Amino acid sequence: MTLVTDVRLRRVLDSRGNPTVEADVLTESGGFGRAAAPSGASTGEYEAIELPPGEAIANAREHAVPQLEGRVYAGNQREVDAALRGADGTDDFSGIGANSAVAISMAAAKAGADVLGAPLFQHLGGTFRGENFPTPLGNVVGGGEHAADATYIQEFLAAPVGAPNVTDAVFANAAVHAAVADILDERGESCGKGDEGAWAPSIDDAEAFEIVDEATDVVSSDVGFEVGFGLDVAASELYDADAEVYRYGDDEKTTDEQVEYIADLVREYDLVYVEDPLDEDDYEGFADLTERVGEQTLVCGDDLFVTNTERLRTGIDLDAANSILIKPNQIGTLADAFDAVELAVRNGYDPVISHRSGETEDATIAHLAVATDAPFIKTGAVGGERTAKLNELIRIADDAL
Repeated sequence: MTLVTDVRLRRVLDSRGNPTVEADVLTESGGFGRAAAPSGASTGEYEAIELPPGEAIANAREHAVPQLEGRVYAGNQREVDAALRGADGTDDFSGIGANSAVAISMAAAKAGADVLGAPLFQHLGGTFRGENFPTPLGNVVGGGEHAADATYIQEFLAAPVGAPNVTDAVFANAAVHAAVADILDERGESCGKGDEGAWAPSIDDAEAFEIVDEATDVVSSDVGFEVGFGLDVAASELYDADAEVYRYGDDEKTTDEQVEYIADLVREYDLVYVEDPLDEDDYEGFADLTERVGEQTLVCGDDLFVTNTERLRTGIDLDAANSILIKPNQIGTLADAFDAVELAVRNGYDPVISHRSGETEDATIAHLAVATDAPFIKTGAVGGERTAKLNELIRIADDAL
């Protein structure tokens, strides 16, 4: 019943107005799934390869579609994803493009769920219980690769860790976003928004810490539960490999100084989450920081691990980080993303499911987070492509009552 009979690919717009790949998968019994690939701006060197959408679509039509139509079953995710890898023929999806691969992979999962008449998270659940709901991390102040003339640290993230349910958590993040705007206005700081809908004022990092700290305190008092915050440092974007220093404008930090700087921030602001605090090749620096603050906060590897089990195994062996960011398009298929989640959980690493800066209305990652019992999900806080995931989390929670 779930035999794939038709795979259709097209270009659609992402949230930055750039083209991306959308896939439709249909089955012999009328099952249907549609999904679109996101795209990152701050990308790790070791990510699967995203091709120009036109090229990715042409290559997938030539090499992947014939291996799927009439040959694989949408209800068997590993079969679908193995066919995609086989059709691509490379380790990094440079053949058909990770953007085509992940769009087809997610669309097939939706088609399989449609045939069963089950929510996607249940179809994806497997041996995972799906009983808990992830805490959303919402980008409220941003800079780095996501916004020009703003903070060096790429993301300041609201983290409603004390929320009693996902609905309250979602609205708390929106409240922090609004509180930040009020504080900026009081300080006479006008600003626009970055790629993920976060405020992007022309302020330095120190002032951003003050503002987000104040905003989360205000919202915590209003809602009656703890709203902390965290960071995505995106340190690979700050690292000058030739000079072996991290550059914050005119300020330079050695690796030891960077570790000390982040550790001090964790202690001063009681940060609950720190993503990519060091360069993507610096396992030792990650291990040093994790030893210092790993019992206080999540030290999360994004560019370090790129949802790749081989890189994650290296990190596990070296005690580098205690958390991994999971981005399906970063590795190419849902099956590969699940493998990274399972390896992480077996070794005491918390998986954090994540959006990208260039997003679509596709809400697959909301279901992935619930299916894998991920403790956190990065979604942003505002904007249609971000609220698509947040509202889907609310619907899933409501349906589970």
